[in-house]
Amino acid sequence: MRDLVGHDHKPAAFLVYLWLYAEQRRLGHPVAASHSTLAEETGLSRSTSQSAVAWLIRRKLLLVRKGAVTATPVYSAESPWRR
Repeated sequence: MRDLVGHDHKPAAFLVYLWLYAEQRRLGHPVAASHSTLAEETGLSRSTSQSAVAWLIRRKLLLVRKGAVTATPVYSAESPWRR
C-alpha cells in the first residue's frame, strides 16, 4: 500500500481503497457505491475518486462488477500481498 502514495503519487487512490476495504470488512461483502458516494465518503471530488478507482483497477487492487452499463458498480477490495 505504501506504493500508492510514495511510488505512484496517488494518495487519493489510497483513501478510496482504504474506505472500500473498511466498508467491505464491515459489511462482510463487496460494496456497491457510485463515484459520487465514494467522493462524499472520502472527501474527494467526483472526478478524483473516478480516476482513483481507475488506477486501483489498473493495479488490480479492486475488482468491479456491473449488471448493466448504467448500474451502480460493486467493488471488491483485493489484498494480493496476502496470498
